Amino acid sequence: MKDRLALLLAAFWWGSLTTIGFLVVPMLFARLGNPAVAGNFAGQLFEAQSWIAIGCGLLLLVHFRTKMDDRIDSASMTAIFLILGALLLALLQQYAVAPRILARDNLKLWHAVGSGMYLVQWLCAGALLWRMGGARAPAAG
Repeated sequence: MKDRLALLLAAFWWGSLTTIGFLVVPMLFARLGNPAVAGNFAGQLFEAQSWIAIGCGLLLLVHFRTKMDDRIDSASMTAIFLILGALLLALLQQYAVAPRILARDNLKLWHAVGSGMYLVQWLCAGALLWRMGGARAPAAG
C-alpha cells in the first residue's frame, strides 16, 4: 500500500511538472497576448509547482528512507539521488532564479537557466517514476 501511494506521489509530481511547464505556461503566452501578464501568471504557477515538488520530494524521501532501515540497496539509493537532485533544482529555481527573472535582471540568461533547471527536474522526476513503475509486476485483482 505504501509503495502504491509513493508511486502515485511520484506520478503527481511528474504530471504536474509536465502539465504546468509544457502545456499551461506555453498556452498562457500564446493566448494572453501580453507577455507581462502571462509572465506574472507563469511565475505564480511555477511557485505553486515548487511547493508541489517540495512536498512530494520530502514525502518520497521519507518513504525511501524507511524502506532502507537495515540495508542499503542501489535502487533506493538511486531513487534518493533523483529525488534530492529534483528537490535541489526546485529550490534553486524558486529562491535563486525566479527572483532574478521577476527583477528582469538579465532576463534572457536567467530564463534560459530556469528553463534548463526545470527540464532537468522533469527528467529526474520522470526517471524516478519510470523506475518506481517498473520495480515490480502489478498484482492481480
